[in-house]
Amino acid sequence: MDDAKTGRAFVFPGQGSQAVGMGKDLADAYPAARAVFQEVDDALGESLSQLIWDGPEERLVLTANAQPALMAVSLAVARVLEAESGRSFAQLCDFVAGHSLGEYSALAAAGTFDVATAARLLRLRGEAMQQAVPVGVGAMAALIGAELEVAQALAAAAAEGEVCDIANDNGGGQVVLSGHAGAIDRVLALAADHGIKRAVKLTVSAPFHCALMAPAADAMADALALADPRPPVVPVVANVTAMPTTDPDAIRRQLVEQVTGRVRWRESVASFAGLGVRSMVEVGAGKVLTGLARRIDKDLAATTINGPADVDAFLASLV
Repeated sequence: MDDAKTGRAFVFPGQGSQAVGMGKDLADAYPAARAVFQEVDDALGESLSQLIWDGPEERLVLTANAQPALMAVSLAVARVLEAESGRSFAQLCDFVAGHSLGEYSALAAAGTFDVATAARLLRLRGEAMQQAVPVGVGAMAALIGAELEVAQALAAAAAEGEVCDIANDNGGGQVVLSGHAGAIDRVLALAADHGIKRAVKLTVSAPFHCALMAPAADAMADALALADPRPPVVPVVANVTAMPTTDPDAIRRQLVEQVTGRVRWRESVASFAGLGVRSMVEVGAGKVLTGLARRIDKDLAATTINGPADVDAFLASLV
């Protein structure tokens, strides 16, 4: 986009980036961060912030907790950047995107949902995804050194009438498959025959982003029908289309499709160049998306902000 103001996109991490203690240094240093964690606690009627900061880890990693927790940390960073820079969110970036649940974080940061609504939606989303498939029925596997076309061929060969879908096209030769446990076991057995370097079964509580998640998609359709999404102040590059939008109805529809649909992360990051984005900032816990971006587009400057020192470095870079 020729009229890009900053040439910058903010991206927001998904499940797997959580860690006990995340965001604590931000809350200690900045009132704006403390306010976000308090909003999330109030919205959920419990002290999620205490779980985030003190654990135990086995409770934090539960899908229903990890999803709003990661959003809370991301929003704390975003609000600190606004408060400390004296700039609006739209003055700090031109586009947002988020990996799976991170799309909700991106939308909340850009004003489509308030923090409380995003927290409640993600708590519901986590519970619905967990309940959609009985434990042991589904599974997921990461393919390392696999491009999308090869992964699709493997998924088709392993399905044998069961669900075996592309869940995440993460880029950098990483594709994640999701579906019935039997199909994923066949993926592991057949991977070498398809020239894939490594196939690893993931430790997950449910088979996310596949057709088995249809009950969760229905639950989110009902919840989002009652929500009142506003146009984001900057376009969101959606997971299921890898294209930017600001239309609330499209956003609502895409969030429902996202539950069973593929996270098109490689395409999303690759689209940034054509949108005039020259730098990408991962906002929140971990550095997963930063690492992926460096493999997807070596010309894209990718950095992470998840603590006070990162905030200071980012503010010093602003002109």
